[in-house]
Parts: sequence; C-alpha cells; structure tokens
Amino acid sequence: MIAYAISDPSTLNFQNLKSDIKRFASKADMILYRDKLTLNYSQNAEKFIAESKKYPFSKLLLHRDYQLAYTLNADGVHLTSTQFDNIEESKRLGLFVIISTHSLEEALKAQKLGADMVTFSPIFSTPNKGEPKGIEELNRVASMLDIPIIALGGIITEKHISLCRESRADGFASIRWFL
Repeated sequence: MIAYAISDPSTLNFQNLKSDIKRFASKADMILYRDKLTLNYSQNAEKFIAESKKYPFSKLLLHRDYQLAYTLNADGVHLTSTQFDNIEESKRLGLFVIISTHSLEEALKAQKLGADMVTFSPIFSTPNKGEPKGIEELNRVASMLDIPIIALGGIITEKHISLCRESRADGFASIRWFL
C-alpha cells in the first residue's frame, strides 16, 4: 500500500528541513510539497526537492504548479480538483500526475484525461472538508477505475490505515499521520 505524505507548514519547517524530510522518509513512499500560504514557494520547492532526493521516495511532487515541477525536475505534480484542464499539459511535460477528486464523475474524468493517479476525499471526518465519503464509497469508486486511487482525508490513526489497507484503495495520503 502506497503511503503518500502531504506536507504543509504544520509538518514541514524549512528551519528543520533535513530532519523533517528524514521523518517523512521513515513512513512515506511518496511526498508532496504543499504550502498554500508562503510567498517563497519556488525557492522552498527547490530546497525541498534537493533534500528529498537524498531519500528513496518513489515520487517527489509539487502542488498545483506543473511548470515549476517540470523546471525543478520533480517527478510530478498534484493538481487540485479545479485543475482538470492542466492534466494534459502536465503529461506532455512528462510529469507524473495526481489530481484531487471528490466524486466518481471527477475520478473518471481524471482517468480519461490521462491522470496517473487520483486522490479521493474526504474518507474520514476532517476539518472543513465536508461530509466524509467513507470506505464503502471509496471501494465503489476504486472498482470503476483503471488507475490507482489514494484514500485521503482524516487519516490520522492506525485504525484508519488498517481500514484503507482492507479497502480497494492503492494507498492512503495524509498530512497529520506523518507528524
């Protein structure tokens, strides 16, 4: 099962970059640099990629900015659910593409447009993310896709991880579980 770490300012501090990336690497197969607030995203992304390449992550991803991901030689980009129009261009650049989805229709659209993988959320209760989809809906969506699906949202305990392992998901993604 893929363990996908999504960083944010609460889990990744650039003053402690080396130790934070090492902590992520002890539990994660893939990692995303995500920070919606910083004005230094490009500079931080460059540092993040350089440090993360020292560890055996299968994928190093940047959030939203596929051009920057390409420029910095990241493995790929994690697009938001408002960026379906960027899937094809990201693929043309040779990037691995994950896109956030919240319905079967979005997941199927992402697959049709060439995404390599989708996240589906929220699976469990998580602040400000709406009603949880639950494992049953995750399984239903996964059964309709030919590309990997990653459970996302409210995954903070070993019980959540266990439920994801027992599901049809190919992996799980979390911010808080990797703290």
